Amino acid sequence: MFNQNKPMRLLYWILIGILACLFLYLLTILFPFYRTFFSTFFKIFTPFIIAGIIAFLLHPVVEKLHQYNFPRWLAIIVIYLLFFGVLGYVGYKAFPAVIHQLRDLNENLPQFIDTYRKTIYNMYEKTSFLPETVHDRMDEFLHDLEAFIGDLLTDAVRQLTKILDVVIVIAVIPVLVFYMLKDFDLIKQTLWKLTPKKYRLEGKELVIEIDKSLGNYIRGQLLVCFFVSLTTYGILLFIDMKYPLLLAIIMGITNIIPYFGPIIGAIPAVVIAFTISINMAIYVIIAVFVVQIIEGNLLSPFIVGKSIKIHPILIILALLIGGEMGGIIGMIVAVPLLTVTKVFLSHTRAFKSVN
Repeated sequence: MFNQNKPMRLLYWILIGILACLFLYLLTILFPFYRTFFSTFFKIFTPFIIAGIIAFLLHPVVEKLHQYNFPRWLAIIVIYLLFFGVLGYVGYKAFPAVIHQLRDLNENLPQFIDTYRKTIYNMYEKTSFLPETVHDRMDEFLHDLEAFIGDLLTDAVRQLTKILDVVIVIAVIPVLVFYMLKDFDLIKQTLWKLTPKKYRLEGKELVIEIDKSLGNYIRGQLLVCFFVSLTTYGILLFIDMKYPLLLAIIMGITNIIPYFGPIIGAIPAVVIAFTISINMAIYVIIAVFVVQIIEGNLLSPFIVGKSIKIHPILIILALLIGGEMGGIIGMIVAVPLLTVTKVFLSHTRAFKSVN
């Protein structure tokens, strides 16, 4: 009887999860107190979450070195220093350049908008046969776009410059990562003891499956995104495009989002390129197209593969929900959360059927 109802049970739990997320989202909108509570909670635990993710991604590399007769303490120190050394050097070199390019883009925004206004006016002359309401809509769209981009850039500059205000939080993350790597087995043993005995075997299998599917997916995506950023930066620099580092980072980060990510990441570059010249816009479009062909046909199939094994329809649904609830950040975390949910539901159904 249970086997016959498996699809309905799966659908039931998926709907429960979606409704729970929507309930929390509405709670933060209707009651500002809960928004403040969740915001404070998130700020406190953000360093632990980030450190946990980094330790989760680095631990397999530490284990690999340990298998090659490296002492565990030496493997941890080597990987730790290598990771944070490279990250610190890249941040030291890239962060000032990104801030400078953001400020320059913010200052040149009126010039870009003026270029687009001239383009719109040229379109007016060529589309004079259209109703006046169409032209009004075009004016309204341009005004809204100017306000949106201006607010977005101003907020981005403000948020990046405020990183100095949370330097203590940033400094805590490497310390947490070191202790999490050092005591990784102790943490696993503690979680094992906290788990009720009747769920321990199932819990162990669940964690192994999540590590296998989600861990491989995240590590692979980070490598692919690094390639996209590096390659895009080189191409934009070669064609003498403005703000190459900033645009390359945007394309790399948004590439984490399946299906929609490359389009979202390419929009700022194409829009800015159009303000320079038609030829520059064509070069940028070709560059994005070439990078995506290499990424989609060569890198992703080999590096990421089909590690999550989720139907594209469910992925698109998760992306739409994540985008509505959390914007770009929501879309980035949507697929990992969907992967964990899928593994959890699969193991829950299997565990119930056995019992």
